[in-house]
Amino acid sequence: MENIQQLKKGFWYSEWAFTLFVACLASGIFAGTHLYYVYHVGAFNDIAIVALLEAGIKGGSYGAAAAFGASFLFARILEGPLVGILDIGGSLQTGIGIGVPALMLGAGFTAPLTSFPLALLTGAVLGFLVGLVIITIRKFTINASNSTFGADVMMGAGNAAGRYLGPLIIISAVMASIPVGIGATVGSAIFYYYKKPIAGGAIIGAMILGAIFPIITK
Repeated sequence: MENIQQLKKGFWYSEWAFTLFVACLASGIFAGTHLYYVYHVGAFNDIAIVALLEAGIKGGSYGAAAAFGASFLFARILEGPLVGILDIGGSLQTGIGIGVPALMLGAGFTAPLTSFPLALLTGAVLGFLVGLVIITIRKFTINASNSTFGADVMMGAGNAAGRYLGPLIIISAVMASIPVGIGATVGSAIFYYYKKPIAGGAIIGAMILGAIFPIITK
């Protein structure tokens, strides 16, 4: 028992270890977005979500990608301390990988996305800040009480809100390419028939036809 208590005081159980791991993950994810921005390959996201960023790169409007990604990042930062689990897909892959780069590109700040070393550093700093915010919130919520506060509510709210993302994903897939759009539409229709969230069907359908008919970039 004493050994277990000593182990929990070590590095692997420390709060700083968490912020370091998040910084490393975010660094790699942001660097992946840099690769996609420069070489059109390497982003750590589903094709339908990357299509939001691609639409901004081609059309010059990053509003959809920024709003979608930033909203996920904000929601997961609030959810993480309450649930005790950080949703890497929502917070880092979508938030740090798509939302923050879209905000930067929309503001005309392209340096972190054109330089690989700077991309690694930017992602690491953003990840460290995310981890620090989560640890700070947790100190004043879960660690201060035996209650889990709104954890159950927030976990359910994410699933309920997901149904409204289906049409947005389909539209984004259509903007990416016609085959991807058809795949998203068919997938969402199948999921709707079986009373499942259409967002999942749209993403799976877009991924399948996107693999068969890759998006051709110039």
